[in-house]
Amino acid sequence: MFRGFHNSLRLLFVVRTLARFDALFLLDTLEKAPLHVKLLRLILPLFAIGAPSHRHLRKGERLAGALQALGPSFIKLGQALSVRSDLLGEEIAQDLGNLRDKLPPFPYEKAKETVERELERPLNEVFVSFDEKPIAAASIAQVHYAEVEDSFPAPTEENPDAVRTERRKVAVKILRPGIEEAFQTDLRLFFWISGLAERFQPNFKRLRLTKIVEILEQSVELEMDLRMEAAAAAEMAENFEGDPEFSVPEIDWQRTAKRVMTQSRIDGISLSNRDEIKDAGHDMQALSAVVIRVFLKQVLRDGFFHADMHHGNLFITDDGKLVAVDFGIMGRMDRQTRLFMAEMLFAFLVGDYRRAAEVHFEAGYVPPHKSLDAFTQACRSIGEPILGKSVDEISLGRLLVQLFQTTETFEMETQPQLLLLQKTMVTAEGVAQSMNAKVNFWEVAHPTVEEWMLENMGPEAKAAQIVKDGLGFLNKLPDLVTKTDRLLTLIEERESQKDPKADPADGPMQREVSAGFYLVTGVTAGAILMYLFTAVLH
Repeated sequence: MFRGFHNSLRLLFVVRTLARFDALFLLDTLEKAPLHVKLLRLILPLFAIGAPSHRHLRKGERLAGALQALGPSFIKLGQALSVRSDLLGEEIAQDLGNLRDKLPPFPYEKAKETVERELERPLNEVFVSFDEKPIAAASIAQVHYAEVEDSFPAPTEENPDAVRTERRKVAVKILRPGIEEAFQTDLRLFFWISGLAERFQPNFKRLRLTKIVEILEQSVELEMDLRMEAAAAAEMAENFEGDPEFSVPEIDWQRTAKRVMTQSRIDGISLSNRDEIKDAGHDMQALSAVVIRVFLKQVLRDGFFHADMHHGNLFITDDGKLVAVDFGIMGRMDRQTRLFMAEMLFAFLVGDYRRAAEVHFEAGYVPPHKSLDAFTQACRSIGEPILGKSVDEISLGRLLVQLFQTTETFEMETQPQLLLLQKTMVTAEGVAQSMNAKVNFWEVAHPTVEEWMLENMGPEAKAAQIVKDGLGFLNKLPDLVTKTDRLLTLIEERESQKDPKADPADGPMQREVSAGFYLVTGVTAGAILMYLFTAVLH
């Protein structure tokens, strides 16, 4: 009861902020709202009395402004909703896509206190220099530049105990004080609101709003532990080790804890500074292609991708290498989902709309009672307008609206595990377009997708998977035989304890069952081995 009262008060504050930004239009979509909610909607504009008018702005800009004013949790929510053009409309979704979590910094004293508490040492012992003014301040953390000095053994003939010191430039990320409690309060509110929305707007059930909030909650939990972000950066660095086009900053694990993360400083130009990149002589066309290729490698090859690839998180070094920072939001895709995505994408690339439709059915995304022919036609209506066109000729938002309208017609539920991928794809494509307005996403993607499919869906890959599955079964076979033997022994013991007048054929029959089992097991194992041998040969 107290939680409901607290949520109501917080909701009242949220509604007041929305009213002050003229962003109450979302309440107009609640078709089956109770009478008291509709009456409340009529009086809510009174909250905006005295506030400057925002009517000259688009709806999406007004909503983005309100979410920015409401703080970190609502900024993250707006970013998550930026891919839901089916829910909010194309224009609003695009405006939310421009929402960046830039907030005023917290004081240096708080940053110093956090570092010393987390690393259990005075700041001047951990860093030889530490800039008091942060270089960046976001919704969850802020970043300070610093320098560290490390000592290494450097024995000489004259001095076997000699050491060598090395000074390095680093970037230190520090969580905002009290950010965990603030997010938990708002997440409870989000769950409450999503439940009400699904209750009063039946069409929202297909959109699985509560599931979206659950994904947001999981993402935020990971972001609140900077050790997890450091681990994500280290994993991606391992995935791209030796890659000529992309790299990741090195993590300083000795100066990293739950609320503090230290990494090597990037000496490069942010992709948000387009003019500076051009003046430095970088090939903008090649850079746009690199962004797309790196994104596809992360998704298809690794199944582990940077889910916040906007301009501010990407840098270009003097030697032309792309470098990413801020690994707080990461996405994962299992192999089966990657196979589905690759085959579907490749089918669209080559215009095979029948296959594009079939993979939707095979993945279980479209109910089996729906017409395959009709869904093939729907896929063609989506794919034909974009084939061969450059990004500047395609409205990706309009394309997503059409896709979601099509999925609603075919009773296809929103797939929450693909939301981060959708968001990242839109962002990466936008970054690539800003570098080269004529970049053709599909043309750049084709070789990468085709190569991955040959490696993972060709004859050799299928044979390797067959061997892997078969060997997995054979590894389990001894345990299965042992357990079955124990079961048969137990049955025989129980049979021997029965009435001696029982049918004497029971014992021999049990032995025949046992012998039959071992015969079948042996034949099965032999057949599997022969199948594996044949598969490898072919």
